[in-house]
Amino acid sequence: MNDPRPATAGLVAKTVELDPSLPVDLLAVAGPSGFLFEREGHGVAGRGVALRIDLTGMAEAGVVADALAGIAADDEVGLPGTGAVAVGALPFDPQAPASMVVPSLLVGRSPDGRQWVTTLGPAAPPGSGDAGAPLRWADIPRTLVVEGPLLPDGFTLTSPRPHADWQATVSMAVDAIAGGELEKVVVAREVVVECNRPIVVHDVVDRLRTLYPSCMVFSVDGFVGASPELLVERRSGDVRCHPLAGTYPRSGDPAVDRQLAAELLASAKERREHRYAVEQISEVLRPLCDRLTVPGAPSVLPLRNVVHLGTDIRGHLVGPAPTALELAVLLHPTPAVGGTPTKLALDWLAENEQLDRGRYAGPVGWVDARGDGCYALGIRSAEVSGARARLFAGVGIVSGSDPRRELIETQLKLQALLAALVRP
Repeated sequence: MNDPRPATAGLVAKTVELDPSLPVDLLAVAGPSGFLFEREGHGVAGRGVALRIDLTGMAEAGVVADALAGIAADDEVGLPGTGAVAVGALPFDPQAPASMVVPSLLVGRSPDGRQWVTTLGPAAPPGSGDAGAPLRWADIPRTLVVEGPLLPDGFTLTSPRPHADWQATVSMAVDAIAGGELEKVVVAREVVVECNRPIVVHDVVDRLRTLYPSCMVFSVDGFVGASPELLVERRSGDVRCHPLAGTYPRSGDPAVDRQLAAELLASAKERREHRYAVEQISEVLRPLCDRLTVPGAPSVLPLRNVVHLGTDIRGHLVGPAPTALELAVLLHPTPAVGGTPTKLALDWLAENEQLDRGRYAGPVGWVDARGDGCYALGIRSAEVSGARARLFAGVGIVSGSDPRRELIETQLKLQALLAALVRP
């Protein structure tokens, strides 16, 4: 029988610290086709492929940990994100094939401003000097410059499903909930943007991080987004999740927005939708932790054009602890992107949603050889290919949901990517 684990023998990850007084633009490191995961200026960015790890489904997440463990490390920094790191975006469907990449070159920045670079490649033969790497740090630009052909200036926006058709699906979901089949189901829709020229991905991502600096901005193989929702973060023994569910619009008027936020906090419907996600995440984490803090009530997270209910869940893992990727797999899909009960909601979506989500609403992020890492939910996202982009938005349907209001909510959420993509 063939060994399904990727061959890592002879690979070495060499990590050195960079001068923090010379900050590096992580998007410049990622370039037009690399990986970026950044929030408020810190995160990781990578280029090149030292190792690709193919998975037949998320259940094989342990293969990634085995592969990273097989890579020798020369790490003078020792922070989360140093040494060998696997990056990628996983599909929404836990059974779908997926892949992770260990970049040839990775640059990271921690929240306290420390910077490092990891080069990964074959070990040098004895007596031949230091190990090399397919990409050299000296060859990587430190500052983003968007170059190349003209940016698109012609755009066509279409909705593959008519609004009335999609609202009818929401009505079906409300009926299924009223009939006791489900408690909640998240129904998504897409819009398609066609441009007169190829979309320049790193230009779009640069706009996203300018518009949504508090979100987790990501770019991986044409999948881009600015996610406000932390699925899971692991740093040593500490674990954190920040589920979001329950949404109201923002008006731009501070007094009106305060009133809207108060109404969101007081809404029994929105609180019920949010509670499903908090309860399920807590149930998964509790057996893995010796302490777990779950606030008794949500708080309001304001974004550019909407506000969400959010709960900051924190715990301390007991060993042997799952890796960040394994935690993401255990948690996904949460009721914030799938529904509850989980299997019934996924079965209902497979039959009724009429949408191939691909990587939309799946885990996106990174994990290192120690098991530390960070995963966002791939929401507020788009799949970009050439001059075409598919944009996605989903809404949680519970008892009392109104199809027209839910359509408006998707339109608000779609503005996140439209504002970065469509520049007439």
